Order: sequence, then structure tokens, then C-alpha cells
Amino acid sequence: MKKVFIDGEAGTTGLRIRERLAARTDIELVTLPEALRKDAAARKTALNAADIAFLCLPDAAAVEAVSMIENPDTVVLDTSTAHRTDPRFVYGFPELAAEQAAHIAASKRIAVPGCHASGFIATVAPLVQHGLLAPDAALTCHSVTGYSGGGKKMIAAYGEANRSPLYDAPRQYGLSQTHKHLPEMTAMCGLQSPPIFCPIVADFYSGMVVTVPLFAHQLTPGATAADVKAVLKAAYGGSIVRYVETADADGFISAAALSGKDAMEVAVFGSETRILLTARYDNLGKGASGAAVECMNLVLGVDPATGLNL
Repeated sequence: MKKVFIDGEAGTTGLRIRERLAARTDIELVTLPEALRKDAAARKTALNAADIAFLCLPDAAAVEAVSMIENPDTVVLDTSTAHRTDPRFVYGFPELAAEQAAHIAASKRIAVPGCHASGFIATVAPLVQHGLLAPDAALTCHSVTGYSGGGKKMIAAYGEANRSPLYDAPRQYGLSQTHKHLPEMTAMCGLQSPPIFCPIVADFYSGMVVTVPLFAHQLTPGATAADVKAVLKAAYGGSIVRYVETADADGFISAAALSGKDAMEVAVFGSETRILLTARYDNLGKGASGAAVECMNLVLGVDPATGLNL
């Protein structure tokens, strides 16, 4: 039975991973007493004793944790931003390409994708791979997310009884265009430059919808909106990431529709000349913990959907 350790299990992502693993009978969860969760020596021992180690830590702490691991057989699944474009790590989005799941399964170092990045990559990467978008395409991306993506501090701020009324309405951030997900969004899609990225946090706990708007003239010569739909539909026919044809019944698309789930829905809206690529999912699900567990399942050689809430 494989031993699994979650370094940072008290955080938002760590807790959700633990929930997903609690009923598993094919693994053994290694835990530290609360008093030792930040003890470097205890963490190092647990990391090296584990067959699989999830890192649910800030970037600097994740880098430190990797440096503690001396056991060559320990598989690391890092949910931080620290290693997502590090060539020593395989990017943990199995649906990225036909061979990506096999690369993840064979790797000892896996970087779990960022929440916003997951939706952008899901919609854009196949279009670049199939030649419908050129690598030098200048793109824009909007993302609406629940506040849980901001971690414990933001969750507490939104839960305060006397919070600022500014929290009642959506708030755009990433205004400097230096959001930490931009490097992976660029690299994993094979783009030459990052998109203009407009993330928005709103007053709901979890869920998100990522939108990439395109004019048809941004596609490569001869490519059409129908081609875009065909490529994405062919790419996503699985149980975790799936192409869908419709929005919500009332013509809206809710960012909270998949809250609590580990699946992702990809869809294309608009017209022949004005195209909207969308991906909706839970920022804590396919955008974080669900993706991490999916990658672990690949490493274990079991159904990728094992233990997920789809």
C-alpha cells in the first residue's frame, strides 16, 4: 500500500485533497501531529517516508520541501506556482496532449496547474496544437472565480460580519499584468507572449469560468468557428474534461455551476465572426485538489477519476 503525505494539509487545497483521499483503501495517509506540522525535521522525515508527497505550500516553502527530499522514489505533486515551468517537472494537466497522461504517470516530479491557467490552457492549447491559432496570437482572457482561491486570509475577509461593502460586488485584480499564472499559460499553450489577463473575484465560495474571446480573423487563414468547435470537441470526450454544446438554460453561464465538483466543461459560444471559448469548473476541484488527485491516480496506475466527485 502506497504511503501518501500532504505537506500543508491544513490549507484550503490540502484539506480538499484529504477529503478526496479519506475513503481510499489503496493508500495510507501519513499525518503529522498538529504541533509538528511546521517542524522541518518532522516534515523531512515524512516527505522521505512517503511514496507520494503533495505539497500544498507557498512557493518558497514548496521549493524548500523539494530540497528536503532525498528518497529517489518519492513522487512529488506540487500545487504551488514554484515549479510549473520548471523543466524538471511534468505539467499536471493530463488532457494537455495525447502523451501527457503517460508523462505524468512516469514522472517523480509533477507540477499541478494553477486554477486560472487550467481553463485558459484547456481552451487555447488544442487550437495552437492543431494550427488554428498561431503561436504569435495576441489573446485576452477573463476569469471569474470564487473567493476560496485566495486562501484562508481571503476566505476570512469575505466571511467577516462587518466587511467592506466593496466585497459585495465582483473585484478585478491582476491589474499590473504580472499574475503568477501567466508564465504557465504562455508556455503550455506554446504562445510567444502572454495574454492580457483579467481575473475577477466575486462573492461566492468556489467555482470559476474562464473566457477567451476571439475574432475569427485571429484564427489562422482558412480556419473557422466550426473548426474551433470540432477541435475542442475531439479533445475533450472524457469524464473529467468534457466538451458541452450549451450554456445554462436561461442563456447565462454560471461560474458556480460545478462548485464542489472535479470536472471541467469546455464550450464554444458566439458566432462565425465573434467566438467565445469557455471553461468552467471548481477552482478547488479541477483547478487545484481534483487535478492533484487525478495526477496521483495516474502515478498509481488506477482510473484517473478514482475518488473524484464528477
